[in-house]
Amino acid sequence: MKVSPKASPKASPKASPVDPGTLSQAHSQLLDGYLDSIWMERGLSRNTLESYGRDLKYFVHWLQANNETVLGASRQQVLAYLTHRVEQGITARSSARALSSIRSLYRFLVREERISEDPTLRIENPKLGRKLPESLSEKAVDALLSAPNTKTAVGFRDRTMLELLYATGLRVSELVNLRMIDVNLRQGVLRVIGKGDKERLVPIGAEAIDWLDAFIQDHRAALMRRAGPDEVLFPSNRGRAMTRQAFWYLIKRHSAQAGIGVSLSPHSLRHAFATHLLNHGADLRVVQLLLGHSDLSTTQIYTHVAKHRMQALHAEHHPRG
Repeated sequence: MKVSPKASPKASPKASPVDPGTLSQAHSQLLDGYLDSIWMERGLSRNTLESYGRDLKYFVHWLQANNETVLGASRQQVLAYLTHRVEQGITARSSARALSSIRSLYRFLVREERISEDPTLRIENPKLGRKLPESLSEKAVDALLSAPNTKTAVGFRDRTMLELLYATGLRVSELVNLRMIDVNLRQGVLRVIGKGDKERLVPIGAEAIDWLDAFIQDHRAALMRRAGPDEVLFPSNRGRAMTRQAFWYLIKRHSAQAGIGVSLSPHSLRHAFATHLLNHGADLRVVQLLLGHSDLSTTQIYTHVAKHRMQALHAEHHPRG
């Protein structure tokens, strides 16, 4: 059965708005045990674990508000919860993620013999449209990179981080977690620990090398406080590792200064990196390696974005182009 407001049973009248509030002791222990288990089995990152935990806390709190438990919930109640979330306005993608988290929990409980039947077995995932990432134009990227005031140590750090992000296509979490020992300017590469603790070497590029070298030599020391000389590459104003949220605020602030009208996401420069490489003739598998995608199908979404390059190739090579 597909998850949709029309096909699924309606939530109980007692259902309260979803609130990841206080869970019972039994439920807290159950979720902690599950999260510990998948952390050990799959080596998931802290961000992924937090995402699983957040989705499941919403679900468990809703069950509690309806006088139900995780161990006693039925297929109808799981459907009622998903319908409740849809009626609150969450997207199909968020609904699919919530169902995936719930399904993983119940598979764990069946394996641990806490329950005999998985209530999610005959629930189909909602159909997802293929979402294309919005990409910045090369002109907009230039404006964004030029926004920070490089006469200050903070501004020079911001410019260097933006330059490096655009030059390498790193995830924001990968960028803010870089350490001094991860940088090899002589060879022009970064050692990056990506999703699933997978390590990869990423080339930096001449322009970003110049900015990074100047930052390390002339500006980084002014931002250091408690971090040691071999620790965080891009310290915050307090000399500590920057959070993803802080960097995202930084991008939004510089985007406003640059007058960029496009709504940016935390991955905007990563998308621009991949798109602009493809537009200038890069091979898709090379882009896959640079982005750290384990599956080429994840990278193939950018072939839809890089339409200008494909149109140019068609015009150049097709006999009726």
